Amino acid sequence: MLDIILGAISLGLLWAVMTIGVYITYRILDIADLTVEGSIAMGAAIAAKAISAGINPFAATALALVGGLAAGLITGLLHTKLKIPALLSGILTMIALYSVNLHIMGKANIALLRMDTVYTPFIRLGMDNTAAVISLGLVCVSVVVGLLYWFFGTELGSAIRATGDNPNMVRAQGINTNVMKIVGLIISNGLVAVSGALISQSQSFADVQMGTGSIVIGLASVIIGEVLFGKRNFFNRLIALVLGAITYRIIIALVLKLGMPANDLKLFTAITVAIALALPELKKYFRPAKISIKEGE
Repeated sequence: MLDIILGAISLGLLWAVMTIGVYITYRILDIADLTVEGSIAMGAAIAAKAISAGINPFAATALALVGGLAAGLITGLLHTKLKIPALLSGILTMIALYSVNLHIMGKANIALLRMDTVYTPFIRLGMDNTAAVISLGLVCVSVVVGLLYWFFGTELGSAIRATGDNPNMVRAQGINTNVMKIVGLIISNGLVAVSGALISQSQSFADVQMGTGSIVIGLASVIIGEVLFGKRNFFNRLIALVLGAITYRIIIALVLKLGMPANDLKLFTAITVAIALALPELKKYFRPAKISIKEGE
């Protein structure tokens, strides 16, 4: 059981980077960005192809970051410059990235067995694979949370947050909301691509289909983090996202351990997200009815 929990934590830390990326578009910019289903696979494809070509794993992960930034830029330009709705812009980019990822890899999947990855230095220190993933995952999550907490406290970061809250007010202040949306989408998909690169190196292969359903996983982690760990200030929200991603992976691991068929995993995830999103409405049905008594009755 301990091995299952540790495995879920290690995977949760890697998906936490993706969850933070989803949070930036879904909560901060108020955009349902489906680009992530293509950019997470793109990050995995770029990293796997680069590593198999002999490039340093850390440099390969950096290249994956660049690919994700480019994917976010394309979605941002489609939405802001060509006036295509945000949801459709993400879908178009996601569809295009499927072919792009196939061209990058040259085939449907790439194996990374017996190749150096970003986890190799930790393994050489005597750690097993799970401990190595947890160690690097903690480092990556700490860096991402620290950088984003600093960035969104700057003038540019505050403008991005304000754009999602009240774009009309932001425009009245002379800020170009289109630029803010593009920057937010770029950052989001960059993080998602890095997550894909880390996940592919952890599981020792990259597959063109690995992004399927990732947006639902990201949303599930966001909702679980907010519901269970709160959303008081921005730093606490970032920490809650990490804990939400880990909690989601632990839940999935335990449910599979209890005998749920793996084929029902995405169905279970979809139901979990639907229930979490519907909680505010569901509470109304279970809230005790208020009885008013008029004076003199």
